[in-house]
Amino acid sequence: MAYAEKNGSDKPADVRSFPDEGIERFRERLQEAMGSEKPRAFAKRSGISEGAVRSYLSGDTFPGLDRLALLAQALGVDAQWLAFGAEKRTPPPELDEYALVPLYDAQCSAGGGAWNEGCQVLTHISFTRYSLRKQGLTPEHLSAIRVDGDSMEPLLHSGDTVLIDHTRTTIEGEGIYVLRLDGHLYAKRLQRQFDGVAIISANPIYDKVIVPRDRLHELEIIGRAVWSAGWL
Repeated sequence: MAYAEKNGSDKPADVRSFPDEGIERFRERLQEAMGSEKPRAFAKRSGISEGAVRSYLSGDTFPGLDRLALLAQALGVDAQWLAFGAEKRTPPPELDEYALVPLYDAQCSAGGGAWNEGCQVLTHISFTRYSLRKQGLTPEHLSAIRVDGDSMEPLLHSGDTVLIDHTRTTIEGEGIYVLRLDGHLYAKRLQRQFDGVAIISANPIYDKVIVPRDRLHELEIIGRAVWSAGWL
């Protein structure tokens, strides 16, 4: 039995549409595998048209076997799992499928704050490119540093390593950002307010700090923290 994309009710006699329930589950697995990657970016990377990708994500159509193979290859997942929900088997990554993110010796203070001039790379943290891609991240825009202090406990503890996405330098809803203010480096929650930006600690013993509008040029957002022994 062959599967093909639906084109209304006019189908060859030897081709059957994928069952509606199966399409819905396929759509969910496709969305899971794509993560936060946008349809346009995924279409360009996979060689499948953006219209087709959006059609699969909406549950309107199911791909033929040739496109199913392209989808699975681009996502790094097993085609049987993607199509039918069989036991998920992700091929073991080759060495070139790993990305090495530098861990700097700069300390991100969640208390008093400190920035070490001339910081050096201590080591590299290994992530699969697939896991980064699912989060919409690119290795070239990432770095890692360690938190120092207790103001973000219990969310972040002193000594925790945080991964920073340097492309996200504007406040976009709830999240932890690495920022520099008055020459000090902090890991804090940021919140836009009418009179400026609030810098918020998770630990209630630390007061909220407001950076007024006329001082916002002094606030530098280094990037958004996206991982600390788990995706944030």
